Amino acid sequence: MNAAPTLEMLDPATLTVDINVRKDAALTPDFIASIKEHGVMEPVIAHRKDDGTVHVLMGQRRTRAAVEAERPLIPVMIIDSPEEGERIVTQVVENIQRAELTEADEADAYHQLSLIGVSAAAIAKKTGRTKTTVESALKAKSSDAGSAALGKGWTIEEALILAEFEGDEDATEELESVIMDEADQLHHVAQRLRDQRESAAALAALKEELEARGKTIVEDAGYYADAENLYFTSAKRADGEPATEEDTNAVVISTDYRGHHTTHAVIAGWKDLGFTPKYERYDGTSSAPKGPMTDEQKADRKTLIENNKLMQSATTVRREWVKNLLAKKQAPKGWQYFTLHAITHHPETASGYEGKVAADMVGAKFEESTQWAWNPLRDHVAKTTARPEFGLIALVCAGYEKTIQKDSWRSPSQTHRDYLNQLVLWGYTASEVEQIIIDSGQPAEEESAV
Repeated sequence: MNAAPTLEMLDPATLTVDINVRKDAALTPDFIASIKEHGVMEPVIAHRKDDGTVHVLMGQRRTRAAVEAERPLIPVMIIDSPEEGERIVTQVVENIQRAELTEADEADAYHQLSLIGVSAAAIAKKTGRTKTTVESALKAKSSDAGSAALGKGWTIEEALILAEFEGDEDATEELESVIMDEADQLHHVAQRLRDQRESAAALAALKEELEARGKTIVEDAGYYADAENLYFTSAKRADGEPATEEDTNAVVISTDYRGHHTTHAVIAGWKDLGFTPKYERYDGTSSAPKGPMTDEQKADRKTLIENNKLMQSATTVRREWVKNLLAKKQAPKGWQYFTLHAITHHPETASGYEGKVAADMVGAKFEESTQWAWNPLRDHVAKTTARPEFGLIALVCAGYEKTIQKDSWRSPSQTHRDYLNQLVLWGYTASEVEQIIIDSGQPAEEESAV
């Protein structure tokens, strides 16, 4: 049976303030002066251990301020000693409710709880946070980069992303710059860096495999006599017969906008090996009729490639954002008109959606299938009648997604503007390349987004 709480007047200097989840006690001069003049008006909550020491559970800030103000006595409510985990949970909940806990302190609290065996699910239940939030905080806290970010006052979300790129100095520098200067673009920049990292890792693995097979890798190849290396499909043997892949002695690796790598068999040093070009340029000469690309052409080409890559990264971020939007309890405001407008003004959105994309957006669980006309959204709808509005929104969004291509920024359409503007209205932050589509023109009145 628990003993009834008792109110005692105690010397604050004799109280023990345990490691608290709120590191910064915020002992401002004004607060200390107030305590000095008026004393502690609200009792501190504490418990007395078997050795007689009194440990503060709630009211760390008031206790420290009373010591600084040299108050002789403060009111202390003595309660039964809780378990250590409960003590920390109590502090976390109290401070979250008072909006006094920084995200760094919150992550510290979760970390303390995890060290004494409290699961992420239990922490989430006790504090009212989502399990994902708690797990993200613990993951960020477990890395040096994440802990350092939290120490700088950055959010758990920002710290988690920095933890993901721990050890990559260039990526870390870019991410820190984005956080300080344009934080709303963080997810887009992080996804671009993920795509680049994945592509670089795949390229390194491919090169290692080719070298292990004794393949020589060259930087480039061509089709005509001015090329140092020839694609074998553009070469002839000394006897005039077309070259075959057996004649090749090297490979060129090409990379598309998605970061996917492809190898092409070539003949390096073809002149010395007795091969000749199969084709001549259109004017009958063996040299290029035009000079190399101008600086302006090179810049345009670079922009094209870079924006296509950015659009690919933005697609990943955008679809994940829609998925999170549709995981909420309530459908987004104005969804009814959004779907009606899409079906009446852009009918391809209803007929052309990809079931896999839509099912993923609505959070449906499914296994991959090679069956003809497989549609996991249809299967999901057949299994449940719950939340049909979310399935309909996912269907329409997936239809829009199918129409957006890597180079849609080059020829923005009203369809894409309507879709992106609606997402922005719901809280999405467009990437720079998506903003090109949004800014490309004001939608006509009858075509405007919701």
